[in-house]
Amino acid sequence: MEQNNAFKLAFLHLFCFLFLVSCQLDSKFYDKSCPNLTRIVRYGVWSAIQNDTRMAASLLRLHFHDCFVNGCDGSILLDDTSTIKGEKNAQPNQNSVRGYEVIDAIKANLEKACPGVVSCADIVTLAARDAVSLAGGPFWDVPLGRRDGLTASESEANKMPSPVEPLDNITAKFTAKGLDLKDVVVLSGAHTIGFAQCFTFKQRLFDFGGSGKPDPALDSSLLQNLQTTCPNQGDSDTKLVPLDSVTINRFDNSYYQNLVNNSGLLQSDQALMTDNKAASMVINYSKYPYYFSKDFTVSMVKMANIGVLTGQSGEIRKNCRVVNN
Repeated sequence: MEQNNAFKLAFLHLFCFLFLVSCQLDSKFYDKSCPNLTRIVRYGVWSAIQNDTRMAASLLRLHFHDCFVNGCDGSILLDDTSTIKGEKNAQPNQNSVRGYEVIDAIKANLEKACPGVVSCADIVTLAARDAVSLAGGPFWDVPLGRRDGLTASESEANKMPSPVEPLDNITAKFTAKGLDLKDVVVLSGAHTIGFAQCFTFKQRLFDFGGSGKPDPALDSSLLQNLQTTCPNQGDSDTKLVPLDSVTINRFDNSYYQNLVNNSGLLQSDQALMTDNKAASMVINYSKYPYYFSKDFTVSMVKMANIGVLTGQSGEIRKNCRVVNN
């Protein structure tokens, strides 16, 4: 009985916290102080994608990697200093996370239009939304009013969910951030766009689980193609392969169709089919793109609420790479 009450109390505290955060953030937060905000951000994202189609996925990933360390506070944008060991060189981010220059350019334009008003954290959040929308995915209202963090954490960034972790481990990391298994399944759908380096999945092709054989869950024709693209030698580690080879640059539900066909690229993606509850959601999203789009917007807003700073907490950086002096 006491254990049950303790669980209810913990749930109530989490609900109250999320409710408080949602009340502090407002999609109209900058309507008066920076009325051209959304237009400036969207144009910046559009220009970046026109120059490099991969940037849509990169900006979405940048947001995810920011929110899972210290919350959605722009900490991933900070460069190393004598007092701050930043997150950019953490193992999950080094030579992997991109889009910093895009955020810099958008911030520079916003500083001209409304200096000292818009946080880097809000720019990252809006850029992720626009990246999804411009890639053919859904559009949603983004609650705004986040402030920028004053520090970063390389050690926490090294604890990001990994593509070779068991599903239970990944789910536990999501749960620790106030998310759940449904959010794992839905947000994994972001892999409908973007690319992965060969080293992130190569163990599935040649020596899965130390067996000396490929992952038996991987479709045989896909396996042959991947073994050709990513031969079992070190110089292929950084080669890029699309996460969804069916519709490479389009945000849609084909990622889930790939999983149903045993054609998920990452081990962590295909692992969704090993859990009955997760597999049921995957099958549903593979059949009904509307439900995926609807649930994706909900989970994105939920993720964007993780650990936000509001009010007088944090600051509004002038330069997204450094804390104000």
